[in-house]
Amino acid sequence: MAELPVVLLPVGVDDDALDACLAALDAGTPAIAAGLSDEERALVRGLFLLTDKPTIFACNVREDELASADTNPYVQRVREYVGTRLKSEAVVVSAKIEADLIDLDPAEAAEYLSALGVTESGIETLIRAVYHLLGLRTYFTAGEKEVRAWTIRAGDTAPKAAGVIHSDFERGFIKAETVSYDDLVACGSIAAAREKGLYRMEGKDYVVQDGDVMLFRFNV
Repeated sequence: MAELPVVLLPVGVDDDALDACLAALDAGTPAIAAGLSDEERALVRGLFLLTDKPTIFACNVREDELASADTNPYVQRVREYVGTRLKSEAVVVSAKIEADLIDLDPAEAAEYLSALGVTESGIETLIRAVYHLLGLRTYFTAGEKEVRAWTIRAGDTAPKAAGVIHSDFERGFIKAETVSYDDLVACGSIAAAREKGLYRMEGKDYVVQDGDVMLFRFNV
């Protein structure tokens, strides 16, 4: 006797959401283009559909084409296609250049990229695109022992960001001494940034910005 396949669906997924996904897939379009509401998308996420995930399209070009990739007709076609998809981005990389950069120190790498007419490597561009697509942000904590980078989601408040380090930081959050990375580098020191009014105190409602340098004050 033939056995019927059993499909386990996430709890709460309604027929309308499933029908919308099926219609999109039958039409040869990704499930992410099914037009689901935020609530339906949260339920369908449990199906782990590959075409419902954000997508990065990496265009590999020759090393002498990296600086002028915008004029490459193949890159243009990929970007046009990406423009028709939700939660997708296109980046340009050169595998040959990335292979060459592995053996170079930071100063040599910067000089090499400058000679090619670009300011950052394809890997750096790719990482930036992934962070943007996934809605992630990076902030830095500064203390006497170390400076360290932490990853949070866009829209997280200062207490939420502090909780990534330790739940006690979030629970006992008082304030965050904050300065942007660019301002800190331009000023040269926290003292100089404070003198220019760029070093500030932020409270519980502050939404952490990408590149913030923070010193958390808390009490538990």
